[in-house]
Amino acid sequence: MGQVLSQNDLILAVADAKRNARRVVFTNGCFDLLHPGHIRCLEQARSLGDLLIVAINSDASVRDLKGPGRPVFPQQERAEILAALAFVDYVTIFDAPTPRDLIARLLPDVLVKGGDWGPEEIVGRAEVESAGGRVVSIPVEPAYSTTAILDRMRSAGLPPSGSP
Repeated sequence: MGQVLSQNDLILAVADAKRNARRVVFTNGCFDLLHPGHIRCLEQARSLGDLLIVAINSDASVRDLKGPGRPVFPQQERAEILAALAFVDYVTIFDAPTPRDLIARLLPDVLVKGGDWGPEEIVGRAEVESAGGRVVSIPVEPAYSTTAILDRMRSAGLPPSGSP
């Protein structure tokens, strides 16, 4: 089971992993409603290295990106759910609009994003590649989207916010 760490504690853990020649993989996102598309992407990301870090947007950041009514689950719950996955080593929360500064501080060996992001849209690409790392785009599972799931729930008359 993974751990939820502050960014500072995560930086220390990654430095230790790198000293021990472990290949560090980093990905990020909202992970508001965990679905099979997320699971498959995270499993593939983990297969690219020895340690998988998942950085999640804070609640305020999700609201800024996705609008009112999001996130469905608060940041601590989203972090806990992700950390419980066997293939996730560390989870951290970032409040900035993007994780660029965190990526620049960690300099993972591999930066992973879903295929719905164009090569020039991937935040942290320049930092990772200039440090000798690589960026990997994993194809998105077309049948899965948190927004689409919430839309289906709304059309079925179900409350998407977890409230009764």
